[in-house]
Amino acid sequence: MLKLTELAPPETLADDVLTLPFEARQKSRLPACTDGGVKVGLFLQRGQYLRSGVVLTGTEKFNVMIKAAPESLSVVHTDDALLFARACYHLGNRHIALQIMPGELRFLSDHVLDHLVEGLGLTVTHEDLPFEPEAGAYHGHGH
Repeated sequence: MLKLTELAPPETLADDVLTLPFEARQKSRLPACTDGGVKVGLFLQRGQYLRSGVVLTGTEKFNVMIKAAPESLSVVHTDDALLFARACYHLGNRHIALQIMPGELRFLSDHVLDHLVEGLGLTVTHEDLPFEPEAGAYHGHGH
């Protein structure tokens, strides 16, 4: 098993890709298999959240790019800034990981949360997409 222990510099080319869902990209210790079939182990500093596109490396200098796996997401579209802000507020108040983009909000599918957002007057659709939520105000990860 190849050990991946640190973030490589941004310009580093990858030898392989490791596709992971959001939950796995939050783990500092994780056995995994790359898309190319190489067994790797993540041995990272605690508290890192791996964004899609970062490259990990280790003592063997085998470089692996992280890719966000498609996941079942609830997706909300609106041009109404007040409704959008209210949805973000109510979901954030429940400490829900949110991916916030202009006029679009994404979160891991949950029928209870869908009902909450619909109760605000918004429509929820469901799609399988990569999930890249906000890191949070207190998470300076340097990537």
